[in-house]
Amino acid sequence: MKKYAIHEVKQQQYLFFTGKGGVGKTSLACATAIAMAGEGEQVLLISTDPASNLQDVFHQNISQHGTPIADVAGLTVVNLDPVKAANEYRESVVGPYRGVLPDSAITNMEEQLSGSCTVEIAAFNQFSDFLTNAEDAHKYDHIIFDTAPTGHTLRMLQLPTAWTSFIKTNKHGASCLGQLSGLEQRKEVYRQAVDNLADGSKTKLILVSRPQRAALKEADRSARELRQLGIANQLLVVNGLMKSPDNSDELAAEMYAAQQQALGAMPDTLATMKTLYVPLRSYDMDSVGNIRKMLCANVAGTVSSSESISDYQSLDNLIHTIHDTGKRVVFTMGKGGVGKTTVAMHIALGLKQLGDDVLLTTTDPANHLNAHLAEEAGIEMAIIDEQKVLETYKDEVRAKAREAGVTDFSYIEEDLRSPCTQEIAVFRRFAEIVMQADNKTVVIDTAPTGHALLLLDSTQSYDRQIAHSEGDAPVAVQRLLPRLCDEGQSEFIIVTLPEPTPVLEAKRLRADLERAGIHQQWWVVNQCLILNHSSDSFLRAKANNEIKWIKEVKRISDDHMVLRPWIK
Repeated sequence: MKKYAIHEVKQQQYLFFTGKGGVGKTSLACATAIAMAGEGEQVLLISTDPASNLQDVFHQNISQHGTPIADVAGLTVVNLDPVKAANEYRESVVGPYRGVLPDSAITNMEEQLSGSCTVEIAAFNQFSDFLTNAEDAHKYDHIIFDTAPTGHTLRMLQLPTAWTSFIKTNKHGASCLGQLSGLEQRKEVYRQAVDNLADGSKTKLILVSRPQRAALKEADRSARELRQLGIANQLLVVNGLMKSPDNSDELAAEMYAAQQQALGAMPDTLATMKTLYVPLRSYDMDSVGNIRKMLCANVAGTVSSSESISDYQSLDNLIHTIHDTGKRVVFTMGKGGVGKTTVAMHIALGLKQLGDDVLLTTTDPANHLNAHLAEEAGIEMAIIDEQKVLETYKDEVRAKAREAGVTDFSYIEEDLRSPCTQEIAVFRRFAEIVMQADNKTVVIDTAPTGHALLLLDSTQSYDRQIAHSEGDAPVAVQRLLPRLCDEGQSEFIIVTLPEPTPVLEAKRLRADLERAGIHQQWWVVNQCLILNHSSDSFLRAKANNEIKWIKEVKRISDDHMVLRPWIK
């Protein structure tokens, strides 16, 4: 493998960085953008992640319309905020009718545009505009997209085709966004977005992975699915590759061997792809200075840690606490790649051993739950099959329309073809699963933070719609938000790593939960090298950098903190 350098990706104007959560997409996208700007190019860096952390890297507020970076001449950064985009989109639709239509009609339009469908299409419209805008294409030498973790990214990249297909078959102008949403006017933009994504001379997709089996497996799945969408110009970058260590340290040797084993079992699709690597760094990627060093010569720290960490709980302690308090809904939440799925599996297994009847599920489109392990332990699993729940939901809508005496189904069928219909169907299935907490403990492994926040926003949107419709919604949906807000029933566990980005993102997640009326208490900090007591100078330097962030979690959680060492 060759080392990653920007000349490998300079031929294309549009660059997409994608991959499993926690593999370093944002760091690599930022390093690429900073290096290109350093060569005198004009660069636009856009985050499509609802839980973007670009503000943490550049240490300044980032708007959704573009913010020049003070420390990097030639670099402009955008955070696509789906909620703000939805508000602007809603006003663009409703605004022209204020003072023209009665207030009741305006209120009805606003309510019709208050759901998760509006959030999705508004964010996608922004994404499409940056991908097709002629002025931006002329102004910037490169437009770089730092995308959300893979499942959400695949959804985003599928939308140009989905909306183009929907508009092509839409005869009456109806949609889940209402008659006045103006989707037909966007048809040419969507078509051009599809063309640009598929044009290898314009677009390159950089699949970022760690040298780990799970990350490489997801990169392989993404590569195949994206090729089916026509995005074939792909490059694999393996981030965090260790140099062969001095074998005197058992941990360093074990970590290196695990990486080499994963690379030796590279999935077939990736094995034939051009692959570059970025060395593992001992320092945090939390400043422009450190990001600049990421693509330079290896700069290894040699600081040894003399501090120790005490006053923390084990995961077994937390499991017993959940069992003893009788909590029936348990969420694991956090940034991608922090180990939410592993923690959810451990909690489910532990509660089962204590005698609880456990149901395990996930809201992550890139499901990583170990079904075989759960089955062996006698744990029930509820996997949300998106296509299956979509068809079930469509059949329900059609049945209700027939009961209401509807004879012309053309409008209904058009609405059901909308890409947003799948979001509604999946949400309702999620609510049905959570309702099973009436008689068992439901453990939920959530998608990475941004996607989880959109799910939470959907919950609140549905709750407002229920209030307006006087309860005309499934019982499971009606009971969802009250159950989540009841700290006697629900436990929201934030999982993080002892690093700046996961901790800072987790703090924002906690604030969002509190604003939604959800109390959050327990934190799990995974992969704490400081607990492994390595003698390797490189790993000791990494461990030294962990102390600050472990202390911060200890402060935030008021000592409700679980620490776990690095485990293969």
